[in-house]
This record gives sequence, C-alpha cells and structure tokens, in this order.
Amino acid sequence: MTSAAITAFRALHEAGCFVIPNPWDVGSARYLAHAGFRALATTSAGFAFTLGEPDGADAVPLAALLGHLRDIVAATPLPVNADFQNGYADHPEGVAANVTACIATGVAGLSIEDSTGVAGAPIYERALAIDRIRAARAAIDASGSGVMLTARCEAHLVRHPDAARLVPDRLAAYAEAGADCLYAPALPSVEAVAATVQLVAPKPINALVWAPTPGFSVPELARLGVRRVSIGGALSRVAWGAVGRAVAELAAHGTFGGFVDAMPHSELNRIFGHKPA
Repeated sequence: MTSAAITAFRALHEAGCFVIPNPWDVGSARYLAHAGFRALATTSAGFAFTLGEPDGADAVPLAALLGHLRDIVAATPLPVNADFQNGYADHPEGVAANVTACIATGVAGLSIEDSTGVAGAPIYERALAIDRIRAARAAIDASGSGVMLTARCEAHLVRHPDAARLVPDRLAAYAEAGADCLYAPALPSVEAVAATVQLVAPKPINALVWAPTPGFSVPELARLGVRRVSIGGALSRVAWGAVGRAVAELAAHGTFGGFVDAMPHSELNRIFGHKPA
C-alpha cells in the first residue's frame, strides 16, 4: 500500500461518512472496487469460510491471514483495513510483533479487538486490553507508515452482561491509548450509536451493520456523526445464502431454479477484464 493510499484513507475519516465494504477474496475485492467504493476492509469471517473454517483467530493461522491481506491489498489500488482480530496474540509484545507483520502486507489500517475467544472470559482484563492497544500504537509509530489503528470493544458482540458500562469505558481508554478510530460492534440502538459518537469525539467511529436494522441506514448513521460504516461478513453470507438455496433445491429436487439470479458469465468477464471465451 502506498503512502498516498494511507493518506487517502485517513482523509476519509476527517469529515462525512463512508461505507467500507468487506471483500472475502480477490474477486469480491475487485468487484467492490468496480462498484465505486473508496476503501475496503477484510472480514475474518468471510475469509475463514473460504477455507472451510469457522470465524476465529484460533481457526486460521496467522501466516494464512497475512497472505490473504497481501492478496487483497494487491487486488485493487484502494486503501485496505485489516480485520486483525485480537492481534493473534494475548500479550502486548506478541501484538506488537504481529502488527509489524500486518503493516508489511501493505494495509492502510488495521483493527485490534479485546475479544479473547475464550468461553467464560470473553474479553481481556481492562489493563491488559489497554496495554495491547498501546503496543499496537507503538508498533505503528515505529514503522513510520502512518497506518490507522482502530480499537474494538467486543462487549456487545460477545453479549457480556456488563456491556453497557464496558463499551464507553473501554472506548474512551482505547482512544487515550492511541487508537485513531473506535469501534463497538453490535451497538443495540441508534441512541447507543449517538452516545458513542459523542463519547469519543472528535475521533471517528466505525459502525457495523450486518443485517437490516431499523434506523441503521447510511444516511441516518451519517446524521448521528458516524464516519465509517462496515458490513463485516454480511456480503459473504449473502453469497453463501444463495449457494445454500441453490444446492438445497438441486439436492432435493434435481432442479435448477437457484440459478435464476446468477450473474451472467459475460458480465463477470467484462468486470474482471477478460474477453469472452
């Protein structure tokens, strides 16, 4: 990723609101660039599903994830934000080393979350979680790259019983620790989104929308002050949904009605720059 792409990515966060969709492979990245989006973000879930694995840092090896990031970065000239999950390490030293490796893939930004993936202790203890963000910040600063750091509080996503208190406390602490952008997936209402925007202002907020939700349109989120809207693994699940329906019909009835909405072969060839066979 060029310094110009990193500069452009940072500029997108300075005013207004933009959608940063989440490709899961090279083809989807190129298609989203063709559709006119100005930046892309990887999805840990979407990529894991392409490997036949569940979503989770323990399911996909770090080396595979880094290779995937390089592929997505190379696919288009757009800035790419890496879904870097928990940094693929528990302790700050490991997070810093892995963030350095992530930066080397050419991404314009990366996110670090406080989810442990451990049942019974789903998020890191507060002091450790903050130190992990500080370590990521230090690694980025040492690289001199200008890569953006997004810090995520996963309390709502993991259904922590104290999420309403943890999210504002954690996001404020992560902002203080050096995060450029803040992100709390699965905020339960537009009121919670508005309160979160105000809490961390003037730093930008990323909002996640992964299903039709009243009030969660791009214009409404923009009105609330959200700078960035991502969709996680939603598009990959849309694709899997279409495959699942077509396969179910084929397996059960031997009929091909699931192919009706397939994108024409010629259209895909046109978008991807190939001549018809």
